[in-house]
Amino acid sequence: MCLAISAKYGDVPSVDILVWSELPTGAGLGSSAAYAVCLAAALLTACGAISCPLKEGESTARWTEEELTLINSWAFQGERVIHGNPSGVDNAVGTWGGALRYQSGKIIPLKRVPTLRILLTNTKVPRSTKVLVAGVKEKILKFPAIMNPVLDSIDAISQECQSVLEAMPANPSPEYYPVLEELFDINQHHLNVIGVGHPSLDRLCRVTASHGLHSKLTGAGGGGCGITLLRPDTSPLAVESAKRDLCACGFECWETNIGAPGVTLHSCSSLNAEVLHTLSES
Repeated sequence: MCLAISAKYGDVPSVDILVWSELPTGAGLGSSAAYAVCLAAALLTACGAISCPLKEGESTARWTEEELTLINSWAFQGERVIHGNPSGVDNAVGTWGGALRYQSGKIIPLKRVPTLRILLTNTKVPRSTKVLVAGVKEKILKFPAIMNPVLDSIDAISQECQSVLEAMPANPSPEYYPVLEELFDINQHHLNVIGVGHPSLDRLCRVTASHGLHSKLTGAGGGGCGITLLRPDTSPLAVESAKRDLCACGFECWETNIGAPGVTLHSCSSLNAEVLHTLSES
């Protein structure tokens, strides 16, 4: 990426690049896309292909829409090196943040969606996106009359989920959460049918179900991570009990949110102590 950007926009100056991340790799969390997006933004800024949006006194800043589009296009090239034939959705959400709809190669940002609380659980079972995608393709070619209706149903689940999420900000009714939970359950069953499930993910779903919570895999599946939806009124005791039982399975578990901002330029003053310590040791 450095050589290609230098060839197109002028030499990238001599730089040291330190990568620091809390995302586990190979777990379906888009760590490669996050890396590619940050790397593209840094290199494009360093050679002057995009502006440095951070003004004096600001702690964070973001690029213009046009510059974000350029960052995303180079990040996608990085993803192609890593994954071969990626969809482009991971680097897009890493660039723009929030929530996106992906269908037939088209990526559309969703404008008004709520921030959702989730448990994010890493089963620590390694998997390869490339291998899993190839397996799904093989199954579709072998059983098209069976698999295509399943894929159509998964698409319908996505559309229904989008409708619910876009309705929630204007009417934050608790009645939406049971619908999302049911969609989680149906989707997880379908993903098992197309061959991207794993016993570790089945166990994750059983553990959280015992606490009245609903989960599904995220990413390519085949291990990796799962997400568990938390209602606004889910008791802290239930969350802690679920986390304890998941950790007892040998999993890692964090409570977090869906819908963060995309790639952002930070001043040193905005970084937390742990990141500053890592940088100072480089």
